[in-house]
Amino acid sequence: MATATKTVPTDADVNAFLAQVTPAKRREDGLRLAEIFQKATGADPVMWGPSIIGYGSYHYVSPVNPRTHGDWPKTGFSPRKASLSIYGLKDLPEGAKLLPQLGTYAEGAGCVYVKKLEDIDEDVLRRLIEIAWSREDDLRDRK
Repeated sequence: MATATKTVPTDADVNAFLAQVTPAKRREDGLRLAEIFQKATGADPVMWGPSIIGYGSYHYVSPVNPRTHGDWPKTGFSPRKASLSIYGLKDLPEGAKLLPQLGTYAEGAGCVYVKKLEDIDEDVLRRLIEIAWSREDDLRDRK
């Protein structure tokens, strides 16, 4: 049986979500990230699940388990308590190649963790977002 992702787009208000983020520094970083992502993608943000702010979407099939599939943001972020989780930056080869120039970060399975925006180069981040936004491997486009 196929398994779809549980994190899906919602109608939740992105600004209301960002307004309640704590601590204040994380909220400020989240608001700044929203500006950076909007400028880099030209797209409006959408809440995915309760805590991910996503831009665009594509359909994926897990390379580990082909029965696991679903829609996911091309790129996005979540201002979590411990760190900023940024999605899509390392998914494409050119992004993975540029990632070491970002600054101080840690890698998760599907995201990059940043403690604070001051730790990274915003120009490199913007370029990584643009690369993620350009992905064209959406399985919904294949016939």
